[in-house]
Amino acid sequence: MAIPFVQSGSYPTRSGNLVRPLIDGEPAFRRICEVIETARRSIWVTVTFMWQACEMPDGRGTPFDVLDRAAARGIDVRIIFWRPDEETAWLRQNAFWGSATHIDLLCRRRSGVKIRWDRAKPGFCQHQKSWLVDAGAADETAFVGGINLNPHSMVAPGHAGEGHNHDVYLELAGPSVVDVHHNFVQRWNEASERLSEQGRWGAGCEVNLQFPNRVPAKRGAVVVQIQRTMHSGRYVDGRATPEGAPYDIASGERSNFEQYCAAILAARRSIYIENQQIDVPEIVDCLHRALTRGVEVVLLVPSDPEVAVQAQRELPAFLKSLVKFGIFANFILAGVAGVGADGNRKSVYVHSKLMLVDDEWATVGSCNLHRFSLFGNGEMNVAFSDPRTVRAFRCELLQEHLDKDTSGMDDRSALCLFREIARQNRRKLEAGDHTWQGLAFELATGCNQGREAAQG
Repeated sequence: MAIPFVQSGSYPTRSGNLVRPLIDGEPAFRRICEVIETARRSIWVTVTFMWQACEMPDGRGTPFDVLDRAAARGIDVRIIFWRPDEETAWLRQNAFWGSATHIDLLCRRRSGVKIRWDRAKPGFCQHQKSWLVDAGAADETAFVGGINLNPHSMVAPGHAGEGHNHDVYLELAGPSVVDVHHNFVQRWNEASERLSEQGRWGAGCEVNLQFPNRVPAKRGAVVVQIQRTMHSGRYVDGRATPEGAPYDIASGERSNFEQYCAAILAARRSIYIENQQIDVPEIVDCLHRALTRGVEVVLLVPSDPEVAVQAQRELPAFLKSLVKFGIFANFILAGVAGVGADGNRKSVYVHSKLMLVDDEWATVGSCNLHRFSLFGNGEMNVAFSDPRTVRAFRCELLQEHLDKDTSGMDDRSALCLFREIARQNRRKLEAGDHTWQGLAFELATGCNQGREAAQG
């Protein structure tokens, strides 16, 4: 295998999986809701941000409407919510962190879900976003990605509108689902607030869960490894996942960081990245080395700066380091913009966290390429290898961004076409012409002012 998996994490590589990318929030949560509505045993969820204004697709109501309906028919519904500390208190506005108002909402709903709140190490975030349906059953299904429960994310592909996020989930079935199951149990049993009455909700929320003891049957042909970021000292029970080995989780885990470095260094042909922020020096250095080798590299990032740098009038620091790669003919830094109701281009916030390498290997999850996600937050990604699945994923992403079918092209040719179309669209943008092909455009010397809403 040309792109190596890592050997230093909690979970082994497992063959025989089915992996289905779900691009953008509306299709992703339509599928998640369909699986929830046929659940027979359990629905276990990890959530970072959830806005009260969020509505699930097709008139299903709020996330709590969907989950309370499942609980009302006897399904075991559990949620681990992040509780920000004082250093991250500014993010409470978009988190369901267990305030008096939140508890009052649960009481008024007579909600049947079970909740535990979980803090991260001070200054960091419990950033995992996963859904696990019918844990332990023969057909258990997981969804892992980075989509938050907010109106900006619950949008259709193509991004016709304003204030949209572009984002991705993966549907996962087969042996590696057991590791999503193991992660949930590990976090539920050691959730930081579990012993406090203000740190849990619902009948039975005080009961710990049993770790999984069997690996699901094979469902496909994809090799998968579940990878994480875990801060040291956060959890202590490092018992082995089924058919895995014990792991010293008390010392933390950085398999997301190690995997990104290993995959970029092993790339021979192409690297396609979508990420909110790329500023860790080791990752930037790995990309520089890939470009020097002649690897085709496309980086898709927000064309709006992060909230923390919105007040700056100049290019954010993380983009400055990437713009320097413009000396390479095999590189482009791009953003995406859809068409608003007024016919003008509206920036689409790239909230996805993914990388495709050589049309044969990919990773999707919650992990940004900044120091928080790589070294301190609680994060989870699905890394997977299968040329057919990865190629189809690449074609679907580029169909949206370029309005072009690249299924008849190899990976390098497709990324060269991306660069050509994005540069054409940049020239049109500068000329005031909004009749682009697709959504992608090259980022040049600056960024538009961002939205005020925090992204996570």
